Amino acid sequence: MLSRFASFTAFSAFALAASLFLTGCAAPSSTPADTGTSESASSTTRALTTDQGELTIPTDPQRVVLLNYALAGYLYDLDVPVTALTAEATNTEATFSEFWADEAESAGTEFVSWSPEGFDLEAILALKPDLIVAGGLGYPLMLATKAYDQLSAIAPTVIVPGALTEWQQQYEFLAEDVFGKPQVYADALATYDAKMAEVRDSISPPAGESVFLSFTADQRPFVLIEDRGLPKMFTDLGFRPAGLFATGHFDPYTPGGDSFEISTEQAGQLLTQESLFVFGFNAETVDLDTLRQNPVYAALPAFQNDQSYQFPYWSQRADFDESMSLLDLIQQQFQK
Repeated sequence: MLSRFASFTAFSAFALAASLFLTGCAAPSSTPADTGTSESASSTTRALTTDQGELTIPTDPQRVVLLNYALAGYLYDLDVPVTALTAEATNTEATFSEFWADEAESAGTEFVSWSPEGFDLEAILALKPDLIVAGGLGYPLMLATKAYDQLSAIAPTVIVPGALTEWQQQYEFLAEDVFGKPQVYADALATYDAKMAEVRDSISPPAGESVFLSFTADQRPFVLIEDRGLPKMFTDLGFRPAGLFATGHFDPYTPGGDSFEISTEQAGQLLTQESLFVFGFNAETVDLDTLRQNPVYAALPAFQNDQSYQFPYWSQRADFDESMSLLDLIQQQFQK
């Protein structure tokens, strides 16, 4: 059941104003600028320039609220104290990821509710964060951008830009610009690059083009855009994602999104590639055996030639730890 978005009462508005006064949060500049950092006059804070303007953030935050579940792995790898975060989706049970559950439990992280209409601002205020991290891809980015002024009145709010579509870009921004731990990112990148080279040399990708299809809980199909995110990772491994988005006939499901929706009827016309990769969206919402029972999908070349593959749902927007695990799965599936 979707949580209802909490609206501000007169008391809540007063509380927000009081919080802003007491914490000394500066209003964000209205002039966007390139992402970068500079040292603050105080050793406990520093200036950060973002797409929303320049703001002052703590150098060692102690109560971080995260408004995008997909970014959590980076924060735990950076040893950031995550007080609370939003659930993976608005209509699913809130659970910790297998990749960082131990860290979340040790930190006492709790969940803060959200809905398709927005974040629970009163609940976030009650958590007394000293830093809010939001943005990323898709709906979390759209909602955070819309509510930026209200969030900034609670605590300094950093929105991870939607232009950072790769895990490397997101991790680098958070590690270097936000939390001042560039070596953690550098070590992770070196580990990943070494693993990527190993896997690339040990696999034989299927011939022809591939398409990547994600299914929501109500079985709506979304094609992953070929030049970013997961398809780009497969490109680096020698696969050939089909250029469907490059035709200009489709729009992302939301501005800055990483996929576009098609109908089941369109699937029979568009998904003529030799290989098909299937994923659930935010949960294991699909399986190949069920798809084969649908005559539209059963007739696709990828099913006819037994070149359809299913990978875990978290592969679609994998962070560093998930990407490392995904490389292992790809190596197992396509080993020479």
